[in-house]
Amino acid sequence: MKTTATFYHAGCPVCVAAEQNLANALDPSRYNVEVVHLGEKKSRVQEAEAAGVQSVPALVLDGAVFHINFGAGLEALK
Repeated sequence: MKTTATFYHAGCPVCVAAEQNLANALDPSRYNVEVVHLGEKKSRVQEAEAAGVQSVPALVLDGAVFHINFGAGLEALK
C-alpha cells in the first residue's frame, strides 16, 4: 500500500528547486506525492499548520514534517 507524501510550497525559487530535487526523487512505487502550492491554495494553509508545518518548503511523510529550507513562514501565506 502506498503512503501519501505531501509537499507544501509557496512557489518561490527555493520551493521549486526543493520540489524538483526532493519530492520528485521519492520512489513512486512507495509514495503518492501530492504537491500543494499554498500561494494558490490558501484554503490548505490551516491543514499544513495542523500537520506541523511552520515554513515552506516542507514535506510531510508518515506524519513527520521535514522542513527543507526556509523559503517563507506560513504566516506570510495567510
